[in-house]
This record gives sequence, C-alpha cells and structure tokens, in this order.
Amino acid sequence: MTMKTRKDYFKGITTDINSKEIIKTSKLVSRLTTLMVQANKAIVGANAFAHESGIHQDGVMKFRGTYEIINPTTVGLTESMMVMGKHSGRHAFKARLKKLGYDLDGAELLNAFEHFKVLADRKKVIYDEDLEAIADENSSKIQERIKLIYLNVSSSTPPGVPTATIKIEMDGNTVIDASTGDGPVDACYKAIERLSKVQLKLVDYKLNALTQGKDAMGEVYLKVIGPGNIEVSGRSSSTDIIEASAKAYINALNKYLHKKESLKNNSKKQHGI
Repeated sequence: MTMKTRKDYFKGITTDINSKEIIKTSKLVSRLTTLMVQANKAIVGANAFAHESGIHQDGVMKFRGTYEIINPTTVGLTESMMVMGKHSGRHAFKARLKKLGYDLDGAELLNAFEHFKVLADRKKVIYDEDLEAIADENSSKIQERIKLIYLNVSSSTPPGVPTATIKIEMDGNTVIDASTGDGPVDACYKAIERLSKVQLKLVDYKLNALTQGKDAMGEVYLKVIGPGNIEVSGRSSSTDIIEASAKAYINALNKYLHKKESLKNNSKKQHGI
C-alpha cells in the first residue's frame, strides 16, 4: 500500500496486487486460521479507519485526506450493508452470497437459507458479515456425524450450579444428557462429552461480535486436542453465544472424528490392510 499511495516517491513502481481484495482476504485468513485480527492492526484492523475525536471526525467529513492518507475503498473497506430481511427469498439470498464470493448450491444452499431464516426471526437487521458467517458455516465438506438438536441451559452464581441439557443426533441416533459445570459453556461441553464418549481438551477459545448492536451475532472460534494428540479447530455463530459455543465445539468434534478416521484409513493402506 505504501507503493500504491506514494507513487510519486516510488516513481511508477507497481505490483499486480488487487488492493481492493485486502480486507476480504484478511477476513478469509482470519476465519481459516481462527486467529482474530487485532483492532489496532494497520489497514485491516477494525480501528484502522475509525475516528473518535470530534475534531478528527469534523476533518474527515470535510476532507478525508486530512487524517486518512489511504482511502478505505482502495483496500476494499465499505460500509456494512443491511441487505436482507425475513421476507427475502432464496434466490435473493443466493444472489447476495454470490456477490460476497460464495457459490452455494444444493444441500449447502438449503441449509444456509434455513439458517438465515432462523437468524432473520431473531434480529431485525442482517448485515453482510452475518451472511458471510452463515455461508462459511454451511460450506463445510466434512460429514456431520453429530448435530445439535436441542439445548437448554440454566446459569447461576454460587451457591447455584450452572446446568446444561443437550440433545444431539449422532450417527442417526438421537440421544440426550445433562451435566453441570463451572459455567454454562463448561456445562455444555461436559454434556457433549458424555454423549459422544470423546474427551477433547480445550486449548483456545475466542468470541467475537460480527456486527454492531445488542442482537449482533457472536462468532466463537476454538481449538481442541483429542485422543491421539489430534488437534482441530471449530467455529460457529449465533445471536446466542452459548448456542454458538456449543455448535463450535460440535463442529470441532466432527472434524476430530473425521481426521481420526482418515488417519486410521491411511494407516491401513500403508500396511496393505
């Protein structure tokens, strides 16, 4: 961006990089690696083009170049758009996803649209970031052996004990169990462990608000290590952060089971079994 911004200094030296894809690429890398971009990170951080001080805001409104040597649009930063509502149809939904770079079809599109309709009932304003989270969550190629059917959580300060009741579908069978924990999220994870018979060690957990407002979707990233020292990550989003936490854990659990099976099959092939 220095070369692009200071063309006079670099005397016409250019690159073939499409700078308008920088923000989108940063978000993609963040999602794939489950690493959050720091708010104060240059160019791609949430505060890179934010102006809080009154004199700064006044200056930017009169002439952006006063405090912004780089125009935000040149790196792909645009205003977050309210694009969809509860009455939006599947064709409009698919078209908007395509503009955002997601080409979903078949079962993926159907699942994503159902997810969208549930979200539309929960929040009045749906932004592009919400649609991107839905698309990411429903474009996984990993078989979902475990699916969340029902979740009921009660939280309490001491001497009360947080409790979670979880119902899941596992390999076609529906099972339900409950557990207590240090908090509602811990109770959920322990209940899922009891149901799946798989113990995963949580080594990283991050929660991020996708958009503004009290009804914003919270996106949970987590990393776990399972038996056999197999490390996987999970991600999910919801306006209910407890639900997002449970789904992210199940997402990681499905990845763990898939990876474990793949390693087992590869071992058999190597030994000619």
